[in-house]
Amino acid sequence: MASVPTPPAQPDDTPESYVGLDAETAERRARTRGWTTVRALAPGTVITMEFRGGRINFEVAESTVTRCWVG
Repeated sequence: MASVPTPPAQPDDTPESYVGLDAETAERRARTRGWTTVRALAPGTVITMEFRGGRINFEVAESTVTRCWVG
């Protein structure tokens, strides 16, 4: 029987702390805090909603993070 895979560790971070930052600063901060995948999206972008541990999502308008969520 195959072993159960271990999901990536989720950094202990507060997504709300990224709102208001410029996109470059937010991405740099997220990577230094341990996020393995950083995804920047334009407002209204259609995406799938599967949860992926270790991923942080930014909604970016005019180079500023307006919304942030994990997974």
